[in-house]
Amino acid sequence: MNTLLEKLESLEARFHEVATLIADPSVIADQGRYVRLTKEYKDLETLDNLRRQYAATLSGIDESRHILLNENDAELKEMARDELAALEHRLPELEQTIKLSLMPRDPEDAKNAILEIRGGTGGDEAALFAGDLFRMYAKYCESRGWQLQVSGASEGAAGGFKEIVCSISGTDVYGTLKYESGVHRVQRVPATETQGRVHTSAATVAVLPEAEAFDVVINEGEIKWDTFRSSGAGGQNVNKVESGVRLRYNWRNPVTGESEEILIECTETRDQPKNKERALARLRTFIYDRERQKHEDDIASRRKSLVSTGDRSAKIRTYNYPQGRITDHRIGYTIYNLPAFMDGDIQDCIDHLILAENAERMREAEL
Repeated sequence: MNTLLEKLESLEARFHEVATLIADPSVIADQGRYVRLTKEYKDLETLDNLRRQYAATLSGIDESRHILLNENDAELKEMARDELAALEHRLPELEQTIKLSLMPRDPEDAKNAILEIRGGTGGDEAALFAGDLFRMYAKYCESRGWQLQVSGASEGAAGGFKEIVCSISGTDVYGTLKYESGVHRVQRVPATETQGRVHTSAATVAVLPEAEAFDVVINEGEIKWDTFRSSGAGGQNVNKVESGVRLRYNWRNPVTGESEEILIECTETRDQPKNKERALARLRTFIYDRERQKHEDDIASRRKSLVSTGDRSAKIRTYNYPQGRITDHRIGYTIYNLPAFMDGDIQDCIDHLILAENAERMREAEL
């Protein structure tokens, strides 16, 4: 029997079991379990659809071959020949899709993400480039229908950002943007350069999966809160209403056993409760990221991923303005449409990164 079809049919019973579980009131009441099961149901539903398509394609091929071998009607044989050619053309593509779908999916991929951009080497020019990257990602999120909310920012002296942190919500945000983590290098003539010389500067990008409330345990009674007045443009309540919040939390590192104080500020809205809520979300994400780092370090020695190693110090991409060129160094991807790329047209690059990652995963899984 076909091995792929066997694998798909072995999952059919689990698909029906999960469908029953997510309708159970006791499961619905357990929010953490319910979320996990609904995600599993979605994945199994996709596989069940593929199973039916694959079975129908194989059956169609057998039927067309049978007609060609056993029928005498020329018109019927011609129709069967056309049908067989179409099905045999579709079969490898369908098998590739099934193999990718059968591989264990990173459970983080479906999560929302925290995006952090920081100006690196290059002073004012690095801050300007960090601002350009933020605009690029904001435009991309808009094109995907994702929601982006800035939770904290420190502006550069000449514009741009020394640092900007935002949360992005939507479908498969982390799984799409995780490839952006690393050092982004820019080569261009800075606005402050009088001699027209090309300078090289950099900004770092970190994309983290947003932690959900049940991912980490925080003793909210131990959080110390301060409020302060926001500064900058924003209306009559600026410098009058203490809407900004500052969170302090002592966290014990599970790897080193040492305690460290986490400090988070949020001034995004003029509503103090909303700022508190967003500061808590950032705290959960920070702790979650630190605690999962040990797991990533453990598997790094076993699996050296071509693309998403999570090494945020690695130079991943160069933006060369004089040549209008973008180069992604991990996969040797080079294109010459820099203005459109900086305007958020980055999907083609991400697609190539995903393809490279999937090809490597398939080699490892030996599917």
